[in-house]
Amino acid sequence: MSFRRLAEGRIREAMEQGVFENLPGAGKRLDLEDYFNTPEEMRVAYSILKNANCAPAEVELMKEVARLEESIAETSDPATAKHLQRTLAHRRIQLAIFLERRSAPKR
Repeated sequence: MSFRRLAEGRIREAMEQGVFENLPGAGKRLDLEDYFNTPEEMRVAYSILKNANCAPAEVELMKEVARLEESIAETSDPATAKHLQRTLAHRRIQLAIFLERRSAPKR
C-alpha cells in the first residue's frame, strides 16, 4: 500500500470519527499575512521554526508591526495613537535592519 493511500485512509477515518470537528480556529479565515511577508526562500524554514515555537526575531517583529497597526486603527485616544505610532516606526526600522542584514552578501 502506498504512503498516499495510507494517509488518505487515516484522514478519512479521522473525519468519520469527528476528530477534525471543533478544532481551534474552525470556520475562521486563515491569516497568511505573516507567511507572505516572509521572503520566499525562507518560508519553509520559518514555518518549521514557528511550529516549534522558535520563530526568528524578524518574524516576531512582523507580527508586532501587524499588532501595532491594528491597535492604531482601533484607538480613539490621540495620545495613545501617537505612542503607538512611535513604537511602530521603531519596530519597522528594526525589521528593516534585520532584513537588510540577512539579504546583504556574505563576505
